[in-house]
Parts: sequence; C-alpha cells; structure tokens
Amino acid sequence: MTQLLLFLLLIAIFIYGMTLLRSGLFNLSADSLKNWLAVLTNAPWKGLLIGTFITAILQSSSAVMIITIGMVSARMLTFPQTIGIILGTNIGTTFTTELITFNIESYIIPMAAAGSILAVMKRKNLQSAGLALLGISAVFAAMRGFEYLAGSLKNNDLVNQMLLALDGSHLYAVFAGIIITAIIQSSTATTGIIMGFLTAGTMDLNTAIAIMLGSNIGTCVDAYLATIGSGREAKLSAYAHIWLNCIGVAAFYPFIDLLATLGQNAADHADVQLAHISVLFNVVSSLLVLPFANQFGRFIIKLHDR
Repeated sequence: MTQLLLFLLLIAIFIYGMTLLRSGLFNLSADSLKNWLAVLTNAPWKGLLIGTFITAILQSSSAVMIITIGMVSARMLTFPQTIGIILGTNIGTTFTTELITFNIESYIIPMAAAGSILAVMKRKNLQSAGLALLGISAVFAAMRGFEYLAGSLKNNDLVNQMLLALDGSHLYAVFAGIIITAIIQSSTATTGIIMGFLTAGTMDLNTAIAIMLGSNIGTCVDAYLATIGSGREAKLSAYAHIWLNCIGVAAFYPFIDLLATLGQNAADHADVQLAHISVLFNVVSSLLVLPFANQFGRFIIKLHDR
C-alpha cells in the first residue's frame, strides 16, 4: 500500500513538474507561438516544422493540440492547416523523452533553489523562467523516484505477475500504454514511468516499446475532449490526430522486435534506447504521411464529415 501511494505521489510530482515547465515556457512565448501557428501553416511541411518547434518548447503535444483545436474553433486556423501541426507535435514531444534521460541529479537542488528565487521576482519573464526551472527539477526528481521505486518492486508478487503478463503479449502492453496515458493524460509521464522500470531492470525493452506505442494513442484523449462543444473542423482535427497515431502504431507494431534491436545498437542504457526508439517511431511515421497530408485530410473529411 505504501509503495502504491508513493508511486501515485511520484506521478503527481512528474505531471506537476511538466505543468510548471509548460506554464513557464508558454508565458515566455505565448503570443508569438499562436502567431506562428496562424501564419506559418499554409503548407503541410511548414505546419510540421512549426508543430515540432512549438511542441518542443511547450514540452507537451496535448497542450499544442488543445491550443490548435481552440484556434480552429475560433476560425484562426482551418482543418487542413492542422494536419502538418499534428505531424509536428508527434515529433516535438520526443524532445522531452530525450531530455529526461540526461543525468543531472547533482543539479536538481540548485535548479529548484534558483527557480524558487526567480518565481517570486516581480518581473513576469523572471517568474516564468523560475517556473520552468522548478518544473524541470520536479520532473527529474520524479524520474529518480521512479527508478528507485521500480527497483524496490522487484520482489512484489503482484507487480511481477503484471509485468510477466505484459512481457508475454505486445498487444496487452499496447493497451496498457493507451489506458495509462488516457488516465494520467501525459504520454511523456507514461514513458518516464516505463524508463524507471527499464533502468531498474524489471521490464524488457520490447514491452516498453509496446507501451510507448500505446501511449501515442492514449494521448489523443485530451485533444478529443477539447472538441466537446466545438464546431465541425475542430472535431475533424481531433479525428485526424487519432487516426494518424492509430495508423502509425499499427504500422510499427509488427516490427517491435526490430525496433528493440535498433535501440540496443544505438545506446548502452535501456532508458536512452527507449528514447531513441520513440524519436525514430515518431519521425518516420510523420515523414511517411507528410507527402500525402492533403489526401489524408480529404480522407478524414469523407469519413467523418457526415
């Protein structure tokens, strides 16, 4: 029971840290980000670049999708403009998974101290920078906590049974990724938790990849919920987001073992391997769809605009 409460606390700290980081960075650049989305998305490849850049800044594909759907509802963007942005958000979110693999344990307390000081300053830019630093320190502290907790759970029979069930079926692992991400509303948090289990040696890389793939579908829930009460084009954007991620996962699902081999050849540490595989999956799946973005948009309209 104590371990479960600690696990939930770490998830809360991780998500809170991501929220602080996102808020700080967004406050520093909110107006310019919205202008870029509105002006620089007249071609799918431009939308992909802007979506990637803004998601990397905000550290959240869900946040960018919610902003995008809000702009569609306000008629600042059209549905076709969002296709490239959606592809870009899938790439941009991988910056976070790469970031949390860095070993900066010795800097967590100094960053938190500096962030606390800046957060109480009068200047808004300094406050925002302070929130970002506090957010980063909370994220890394939670990551270290996940690693410690995963190691202590090695001897827990229930946890071992659950992990064995997931290790025995990639499909179960994909569904686990979808459910976990839909509940905690952050694919990054899901990946961070899995990285903790990988580092502790309690999970196979293949299973972690399957969960990561599922998290890309689970993260669509936020965007879909944001369309409640919205107009036709906003809903089409959410449907496009869901279809793109589902198609990408379905295309890569048969190659999970190959992805694991590529990851093991690309890095020595399991958490870094998963981060690299996440980048590979999102970049390749987005670039494969990019040349057919307009046709894909017409497909979504034909399928859902009834």
